[in-house]
Parts: sequence; C-alpha cells; structure tokens
Amino acid sequence: MNSTTQVHVLGESLWLDNITRALLTSGTLRRYIRDLSITGLTSNPSIFDLAIKQSNFYDDAIRRKRQEGKSGKELFFELAIEDLQQAADLFRPVHDSTAGMDGWVSLEVSPSLAFDTPGTIDEAVRLHTQAQRPNLFIKIPGTAAGLPAIEETIFRGVPVNVTLLFSADQYTAAAEAYLRGIERRIAAGLDPKIHSVASMFISRWDKAVTGKVPKELENRLGIAIAKRTYKAYRDWLASPRWRKAQGAGAPPQRLLWASTGTKDPKASDTLYIQALAAPDTINTIPETTLLAFADHGALDGILPVDGGDCETVVATFRKAGIDDGKLAADLQSEGAAGFVASWKDLLHCIESKVTTLKAAG
Repeated sequence: MNSTTQVHVLGESLWLDNITRALLTSGTLRRYIRDLSITGLTSNPSIFDLAIKQSNFYDDAIRRKRQEGKSGKELFFELAIEDLQQAADLFRPVHDSTAGMDGWVSLEVSPSLAFDTPGTIDEAVRLHTQAQRPNLFIKIPGTAAGLPAIEETIFRGVPVNVTLLFSADQYTAAAEAYLRGIERRIAAGLDPKIHSVASMFISRWDKAVTGKVPKELENRLGIAIAKRTYKAYRDWLASPRWRKAQGAGAPPQRLLWASTGTKDPKASDTLYIQALAAPDTINTIPETTLLAFADHGALDGILPVDGGDCETVVATFRKAGIDDGKLAADLQSEGAAGFVASWKDLLHCIESKVTTLKAAG
C-alpha cells in the first residue's frame, strides 16, 4: 500500500492544490485520481495566473472570448469555470459515492470583494449557478467581512470553502458562521444538507517566524497551531449545538489543511503531509509535494484529538517573543492583501495575453 493510499484509508482526503488545462488534457489529473488517491482539488488566482502565463493552452479560448466582447473578470471566470467543470466531472463519481462529503473542486470569489459582504454574497451565488456543478465549492475568506457572507451564502444553498483561516479562533468563527446558515435553513424548513470545508493555512506560520526564534523552534509553530485547531474541530463536532443540527440532517463542515507545501528548503519536503494526518480532515497539496509524498513519504502518526503538546509548544514560542494571537490576525490580513495582489496580477496577465494574441494576428 503506497503512502497516499494509507492516508486515504486513515480517513483523510488528499486534494490537489492546482489546476491547469494541461493537467486536464494530458490525463495527469485522471492518473492522480486513479493512482494517488486524489479526491478533489482547490484553485486560486495565483494558480490560474501561472497556468495562463506559462502556457498557450488558454490562447484559443481567450481569443474567442475577446472576440465575443468579454474581458477582465468576466473572461477569467469563464476560463476558470470551464476548467473546473471538467475537473468536477472527473471527481463526480467520488462525490456521489461519498454522499457529497468528498469529490469537490473550489472557485474563489473576486478578492477585490474582500471588504464587500453583499458583493461577495451576490458573486458567490452567481458563480455557483454559472458553474452548474453540484460538487463545486465557492471560496470565501473567513475575515470579518467574509463571515456574514458565509452565513448568508450557506443559507441560500451554496456550498462554501472558507479560506484564509490561521488560528483555532478563526476556525471556530467560520464554523459558527456555517452553522448559523444551516440553523436558518432548518428554521425555514429548507434542506440542511449544504456542504462546507474550513481551510486552515499552516506553513505560513513557520515562514513568518523564521529568523525570529531559536533554530530548534523552526518549523514547529504551524504544526502546533494545527494541533490546537484539530482539538477545536473535534470539540465542535461533539458539541450539543452541532449534534442538534446533525440530527436534522446537516453534514459536518470538514477541516482542511492548506498551505502545506514546505517553505524551508532545509526541512522535509513532506513535513506537513506526514505531521497532519487525521481522520475526517482534508489536506490540499501542491503538485510537487504530492509527488514527493507518493515517492518517499511516510505517516508520522495521527493527530491527537486533545491537541497533544500544542499548548506547551505555543507557550515556548511566546517566551521567544511570538504573540500567536497577533500573528494570526496579521497573517489573515496579509493573506487577504496577497489575494488582492494576485487577483490584479491575474487580470493584468489576461490583458497582456490579449495584447500578445492581437499582435500575433
């Protein structure tokens, strides 16, 4: 049994943090599903920016859509949805066989809407309708402006991938927003079976403290924060309030590990895959990390439901001058700003591609 299969048998889903037309047309994604137990994928503006910039796979579609008068955001979302529809169809058998718990793809709302709650809600509903796939999540950041949008979007029946979570407190706020939406559906007599995941970013913690703590503490904070969040997740699933909603037919919002590619070249390239194995979770993996784990990865054990040594490790970082509460808030703010910058780069990339294609006739 290979390492990816072992993770799958454990009860953790492995998703690919990438999508390109080359992955789809070459059969590579189909092979990852067949051979490496990949059961879903995530996308973001940076992924599409690189895919469009570094290949000519999108040129014909861009040329055609430009001739139809489309540009900017409208053109991008049509390209992205075309890719994600194909990927969703590949994962549909998994989605059906797991009653909707797995087999998902994700599309992010415009990061330019980061502080626009009504705009986020409207775009989330529109994109999900446009995609016409039951196994497509709409990604909404778990920021102050995003939380009420998550609640309302869930209430309207749109599956949500809550992104940009960096702490147990931020995770809990996202879980509560999801549950409020579900509770409102139950109160309104609507079907509560609306799925969601909560995406917890890990490696950025370690990158943020590199050079600020003793060497022996490097690459330990992200895993400690993950352990603390996994405890909060298990506690939430055991809470009477959640159990009541579950009894009415609501599915659990699964915890997803994101940003699990190793940033430190001196650390193991499979560090966060091996350390974060846990039932009823998801790990969305960069392609290079997936291939490394399939080649030489091995499980280090299972995350403890009680958080294990997480509080002891976090306390050690506090003694070294790291305020984890402030850092979590800073990472979320920086992440949101980074998403906006990536979005602007993506739109510029598309317009540059249009200009290049025009010049080439």
